[in-house]
Amino acid sequence: MTDISSLSNTRVVLKSRPVGMPTDDNFDIQTVPVTAPGEDEMLLRTLWLSLDPYMRGRMSDRKSYAKPLDIGDVITGGVVCQVVASNINDYPVGTIVSGMYGWQSYAIARADDNRLFKIDPDLAPISTAVGVTGMPGQTAYFGLLRVGEPQAGETVVVSAASGAVGSVVGQIAKIKGCRTVGVAGGKTKCDYVTDELGFDACIDYKDPDFPAQLAAACPDGVDVYFENVGGAVLDAVAPLLNDGARVPICGFISAYNATSFDDIRTPEAVLGALPNPPVHRFFVVTEWLDEFEEAAAALGQWIKEGKLKYRETVVEGIENAPSAFRMLFTGDNFGKLMVKVAEPEE
Repeated sequence: MTDISSLSNTRVVLKSRPVGMPTDDNFDIQTVPVTAPGEDEMLLRTLWLSLDPYMRGRMSDRKSYAKPLDIGDVITGGVVCQVVASNINDYPVGTIVSGMYGWQSYAIARADDNRLFKIDPDLAPISTAVGVTGMPGQTAYFGLLRVGEPQAGETVVVSAASGAVGSVVGQIAKIKGCRTVGVAGGKTKCDYVTDELGFDACIDYKDPDFPAQLAAACPDGVDVYFENVGGAVLDAVAPLLNDGARVPICGFISAYNATSFDDIRTPEAVLGALPNPPVHRFFVVTEWLDEFEEAAAALGQWIKEGKLKYRETVVEGIENAPSAFRMLFTGDNFGKLMVKVAEPEE
């Protein structure tokens, strides 16, 4: 049994609301004592912390699909943890779980916590539970298959194609028999998308000729556009959308650090203004919460079969989460961005 009295919890809390790009001054790194679990509770030690674009929205106080963080709150985020002390029979010490316990090295949990799942280490490496088999992978899985509804032979365009969500979207589209065109920033990422992930094409949005190159890569138009970016990428895709096209809206990262509402053109506004608007909607992965374990198994099986590949950008130490978080908006990460907090105990 872990000596809880010897443990301390390092946590990152919201100190002030960012204006534009978050800075280190917006966060406070605190060290506090670890609390022993009570009746029907367990103590979790964080092993892996996911860093995702949606966290930026939670730091603002503007209206959104989820309640904003309050000043002083631990920054929200998905984690992979190991149970180190437990008063729950179904969760013995050593059990690996995933949940939403935020930017901290320890957390108290209950068996009925929302989005708490046991992790099968034999399914895939446990880090993937906050990546390709976890929330980002399941966002791709449900967003594409349930909202995009791709059919074999159709053309699917994916923005942020080398990222944690987009890379999975494109590979699932290929599994389903679609022509898949990615959009990414720079030759290195585009080469990765085509050469390693198997997309049919990938267009560099930084190229001055980007709209024409995208059109050339989609000679039959676009049937499904998986929206992660918004802005200039959406402007280039919109004229190519076929009648009956579907657009799952995962996010629009190009506007997440906007300093004024006047700077924001939402995908809904852009798509709704088209002469023949496609079927489009913003979705949240928790709409399919009851099917998470089934989706994780499917994604894990595709990994084992070599049909689903992934890349991780790993930063060491929870105290480095604030600086690493900015990589999501500068494009410095490659694939899934995560923080390694600790090694599991045998």
